Amino acid sequence: MPKKTIAVEMPYEAVREMIFYIRGQKVMIDKDLATLYGVPTKVFNQAVKRNINRFPGDFMFRLTRDEFDNLRSQFVTSRWGGQRYMPYVFTEQGVAMLSSVLNNERAIQVNIAIMRAFTKLREMISGHKDLKERIDQLERKYDGQFRVVFKALKALLEEPAKEENPIGFHAC
Repeated sequence: MPKKTIAVEMPYEAVREMIFYIRGQKVMIDKDLATLYGVPTKVFNQAVKRNINRFPGDFMFRLTRDEFDNLRSQFVTSRWGGQRYMPYVFTEQGVAMLSSVLNNERAIQVNIAIMRAFTKLREMISGHKDLKERIDQLERKYDGQFRVVFKALKALLEEPAKEENPIGFHAC
C-alpha cells in the first residue's frame, strides 16, 4: 500500500513573515518553526536537543535578552507571552538540518516550503544588487543630468538604516 502524502499549503508570504534578520543572518524562530511543523515548541526543542551535534553555532543559536526584546518590540501584540528561556533561532542551514531530525511527511513538506521561501528571498535580494549595479553604470554614463533620479533610485534599493536608541544620558 503506497504512503499517503500530506499536502502542506504555505504561501510564500506567510513563511516570509517568519524570517528575520538577526546578527546579519536570515533566521527563523523555534516557536514559528514548531507551529509550521505542527508540534509544541517544547517538543520541537527537545528533538533538537537530542540531536544537538547536528546544529553548530552557524546553524542555530539562542537569542540574547536584548535581541529578543528588540524582536518582540516589532510586534504590536506579543506573540510569545511569558518566556522562561530565550528562543533558539535557526539559519537556513539549520532549517535544512531539521528535516533529518523531524522525520515525518509533514516535516518534509514544511521543509520544502521553507527552503523555497529562503531561495525566493535570496533571488529577490540578488536581483536588487544587479539593479543597483546597472544604476551605477548608467550614472557614470550620463554626466549628472539625472543625478536626482539616480539618488532617489539608490535610496529605494538600500535597506533602511536601523535606528539605534542609545542608552544613558547625553550632554546637550
